[in-house]
Amino acid sequence: KQTLLPLLREETSSFIFPCNPAVQRPELQHMVLELLRCIPLLLFLLFVCGLDHFIFSVLSIIQHHSFIEYSYQTSHHLSVNVMGTSLMAQLLRGTIGALNTSFDTELEISNLACLPQPTGMTRQQYLHTCLPLGALALLCLAQVYPFRLRRVIAAFYFPKREKTRVLFLYNKLLRQRKHFLHLQRGRVARQARQPPGVGTLLLQWCRRRWPWLRRCLRRRCTLCGTPETPQHRPCPSPDCVASYCESCW
Repeated sequence: KQTLLPLLREETSSFIFPCNPAVQRPELQHMVLELLRCIPLLLFLLFVCGLDHFIFSVLSIIQHHSFIEYSYQTSHHLSVNVMGTSLMAQLLRGTIGALNTSFDTELEISNLACLPQPTGMTRQQYLHTCLPLGALALLCLAQVYPFRLRRVIAAFYFPKREKTRVLFLYNKLLRQRKHFLHLQRGRVARQARQPPGVGTLLLQWCRRRWPWLRRCLRRRCTLCGTPETPQHRPCPSPDCVASYCESCW
């Protein structure tokens, strides 16, 4: 609870607040890892769709440019004419005349049955193929909100374990804050021993020369870097120009 241990600015970014609808930093890292796992699936899907389009293009070219058609036409006419009016001529006309035949042959042959008959995928089919991957990406984005319920469910079934976890977190924050203050004191001391730069001296001179510029030339907190507000407190040392926000002070 904030009344027990107010979080500093640096500590807030490492916690997840369940009532905040925005995706927070710890959740963002996990979400990015899940999205990176979808990249191999996306590459595989693009490869399969590209391979399908390539094979369809090759088969379509074969179908249009390898078509061969043969046309065969033939005519046969046999006619025997026996002249004369004698009995032998009439007999020959009755017997040999039956051999008179006439027929025309027209034959067309093609390799259409041997050619491939490719069918390309439509845009709707491509869309249906990509929909599962899109749904997976949306689930990666939306999974952060159901994951926030894990602690609530665990606290409901194991209240003693929840109390132990809260106490452990509280003591861990106290140790981290003590160590953090020790490091920051050393950093501020090293920074104070260094001579100020030309830009810092010019800024201080402008603030003393024209007080109305203080609204534009605002200083920042020495520890967290937040812009100066009326709640900022300057260092009580007369030779120090450092300024601290209320939480850091």
